Amino acid sequence: VQLQASGGGLVQAGGSLRLSCAASGRTLSSYNMGWFRQAPGKEREFVAAISWSGGNIAYADSVKGRFTISRDNAKNMVYLRMNSLKPEDTAVYYCAAVTHRGLPVRLRVDEYEHWGQGTQVTVSS
Repeated sequence: VQLQASGGGLVQAGGSLRLSCAASGRTLSSYNMGWFRQAPGKEREFVAAISWSGGNIAYADSVKGRFTISRDNAKNMVYLRMNSLKPEDTAVYYCAAVTHRGLPVRLRVDEYEHWGQGTQVTVSS
């Protein structure tokens, strides 16, 4: 599966953005999906994940209550709605996919099989 992330940009603190991840090549319902981010000089970190059916969702503590992950398997799309953005949310955001194999959401970078190219999110103070 090929993944294409979009929707990043420059926003003021307290603002909102919605990231999108478009999948092609295989139906998205075969995959659990995740969003990760990487700030300059830091390791890539988990942000949010959603199971193939949407029934199982997980968030990093740092974004819980502010970010919402969702998916539309019919459209082969995954979304990350980001509200109340903070300067520390500034990073390149990546969507990723892993064959679900009946397992719940995956939280680790090394568990994911496919990655999109990333979209930059910059939050100014």
